[in-house]
Amino acid sequence: MDDSINKKVSRISNGVKFEDALKKLEKIVEALETGELSLDASLEKYEEGIKLVRLCQKKLEEAKKKIEILVKTKDGRFKLESFDTEYSSVTPRGGAKKTKK
Repeated sequence: MDDSINKKVSRISNGVKFEDALKKLEKIVEALETGELSLDASLEKYEEGIKLVRLCQKKLEEAKKKIEILVKTKDGRFKLESFDTEYSSVTPRGGAKKTKK
């Protein structure tokens, strides 16, 4: 991501909820899909959409860093571990299951 877009995303991310950004993004996609916008309007919507996509990605990364998973150890105890992409699914008892990469 280039610096100017990073700065814009940081500026708009303050106070904007993920859900609100996603709704705006969906409306932009719908408007672009109609094909009724002028070229200039389409480019503006596209640029706004890119900013919203990056904002949503940033919010998801922030949330991912906050998530912890309760993992059952071999001795039957439970411990908290940071969320990692190694944990692809949750077992029926709520524990995380590691997957091989």
